[in-house]
Amino acid sequence: QVQLVESGGGLVQAGGSLRLSCAASGRTSSGLGMGWFRQAAGKERESVAAISRSGSNTYYVDSVKGRFTISRDNAKNTVFLQMNSLKPEDTAVYYCAATTAYNSYAMFSTGNYIDYWGKGTLVTVSS
Repeated sequence: QVQLVESGGGLVQAGGSLRLSCAASGRTSSGLGMGWFRQAAGKERESVAAISRSGSNTYYVDSVKGRFTISRDNAKNTVFLQMNSLKPEDTAVYYCAATTAYNSYAMFSTGNYIDYWGKGTLVTVSS
């Protein structure tokens, strides 16, 4: 089993920045594709970003390209989401996810093939 624990959420003004972290335990994260999803109140969950096992490939939803950066530190079993130039529409609960599938893009593009979920961290962006 793998446990994913997110941290770093909070309240920030529009234009500000936050850095989310997702710590994995129970299994070496280097064997997992990792991603971030979010769900705003009254909306469906959507993919935000994903990163391959090695970190060499990253994927982003169009609405966050150029503002968010996903990265990972396999030595620390941690994945990060650096969020800059935040907008009120980024307000959501952000969830960390992990897949044992070789292709993390499949997880990102379909929202399927997810083996583990974190409990989420709330990001609120005020205008």
